[in-house]
Amino acid sequence: MKKILLALSLLISGTLSYGQSCCEEATAACHETKDQAKGLAPDPMQLMASTKEFQAMHVEPLPFTFVSKAGGEMIKMDAPDGKAANGFFIKAKNPSNKYLLVYQEWWGLNDYVKQEAEKYYNELDGKVNVLALDMYDGNVATTREDAGKYMSQAKPERLESIMKAGINYGGPKAEFASIGWCFGGMLSLKSALLEGSQAVGCVMYYGRPEQDIDKLKALKTDVIGFFGKKDKGIPPTVVEQFEKNMKMAGKKIEVKMYDADHAFANPSNPIYDEAATKDAFQHSSEYLKKKLL
Repeated sequence: MKKILLALSLLISGTLSYGQSCCEEATAACHETKDQAKGLAPDPMQLMASTKEFQAMHVEPLPFTFVSKAGGEMIKMDAPDGKAANGFFIKAKNPSNKYLLVYQEWWGLNDYVKQEAEKYYNELDGKVNVLALDMYDGNVATTREDAGKYMSQAKPERLESIMKAGINYGGPKAEFASIGWCFGGMLSLKSALLEGSQAVGCVMYYGRPEQDIDKLKALKTDVIGFFGKKDKGIPPTVVEQFEKNMKMAGKKIEVKMYDADHAFANPSNPIYDEAATKDAFQHSSEYLKKKLL
């Protein structure tokens, strides 16, 4: 009964959503409590990943194979927890301390994400190191069920360790901007917080934002975010509250809201919105050029 009451309180407060059954809510709440005792709790977006409603918002990606033309390759990095982290790395043409950290959708570090990483590498004229981090340690989902499992069961401590591995790979003199979609949109903001004074930019595509004002006060960069008015996972009300919280934290944020649904920028998604994607890519590219070039 205590677990169910805890789950209901989380639902009322907005931590959980989508009409999960009491059993699902209790399980998620119980897992959160255990992780909190360890020091880190799953993000609410992770808790949503196991629900059928959230999974139904994502159509399984079409088969796609990407071959890098810019010399991108998979690398291994030392992570603070002692377990090696993986990433898809495209090295700048000339030595540079500028880095763009790329964060995957909930599917994992698949070829679509690698393609996006190389698109931004080319937009930045090959002058910036681009590193797409593998947040699932080699697991890549092709079904919604697997994606939901990988995302919801990812340990917050491990996710943070992987992000720190990427930051440490750049080194103490590096300047970082980050970008991510869906799950990666959430991670992009978390990455900016971890980067501290080395953060120079943060791009979020329809990821659930951090709403703790005290945490947002620690941001050393502004944020640009792209969201959809039809998104039921990250609805406009959540985005509006994020804008208010950023203002209260004394931070700058620019939001582009499109008449589109969740994952509108994914070309393998039937609800892909070409016009919104083109506009968002243009704005994100201009933003990153100002921050990194």
